[in-house]
Amino acid sequence: MSELLSDTALDQLFREARTFNAWLPKDVSDEQLHQLYDLAKFGPTSANSSPMRVVFVKSKAAKEKLSPLMSDGNRAKTMAAPVNAIVATDHAFHEKLPQLFPHADAKSWFDGNQPLIDITAFRNASLQGAYLMLAARSIGLDCGPMSGFDNAGVDAAFFAGTQIRSNFMINIGYGDASRDLFPRSPRLTFDEACRVE
Repeated sequence: MSELLSDTALDQLFREARTFNAWLPKDVSDEQLHQLYDLAKFGPTSANSSPMRVVFVKSKAAKEKLSPLMSDGNRAKTMAAPVNAIVATDHAFHEKLPQLFPHADAKSWFDGNQPLIDITAFRNASLQGAYLMLAARSIGLDCGPMSGFDNAGVDAAFFAGTQIRSNFMINIGYGDASRDLFPRSPRLTFDEACRVE
């Protein structure tokens, strides 16, 4: 497990990967969505909490439900993407800890402690959302992550009656590099962002 990935793989995952705003008219199959989740689920979370929940919006009816909840600047590109992944956080994730972390009574660490539930859920579901993007890129798909939508509206439309709350959105498909692809923005250098002590 210590072998360095090829430059081609590193380019695909990081160096050449971009946030796409335009999409080729090419379908993303349900099998591909299963494949990318089945990769992403192996990314680490604290106590194997796995609080991310995802709705992959593909059907015409689901897109019609989502469309009015997007900000004006995000609506067209979201509707054009083959798939919109609503990355969400289950604030009752600890109920599944007996299944996911069976070697300790981890559920009791969270019972009755809503602040701990909320911060653990949000942190780890956000991590899992990043894993989901890397998994999508690893199987040849492109991503367009974003906020810019009515979270409360999405929660009511897609997660009513649950403790699941939307976090961010990822448009998924095959990006069209000939349209609406902005120049890569600068990144901070190691010395600007890090220190070694």
